[in-house]
Amino acid sequence: MRVILITTSLTCQDPKVSIETSRIGRKCERAVITAYQELRDVGQPDMQAFAACTTLYRIHHPESSLTEARRLVAEWIDHHVVRQDRGRTRGCDC
Repeated sequence: MRVILITTSLTCQDPKVSIETSRIGRKCERAVITAYQELRDVGQPDMQAFAACTTLYRIHHPESSLTEARRLVAEWIDHHVVRQDRGRTRGCDC
């Protein structure tokens, strides 16, 4: 078995930028981005917020592997928070 460790810094230029989450269609994706944003707003370090959001995703999707959850959460944070892109993202059907 091969283990891939994903490490990245997912910080936005302005950590106080608020992302409009109501436009996010997936419930789990909206929950992850809302949680990440709120944790960062109260001063949690990036990696702690990321780890908490990965756990949150796995509560919504216990069938997902840790690697899959980390990859998807990282993609969502990069898409919504870092790049502030409004387009659709990959993910589940919930």
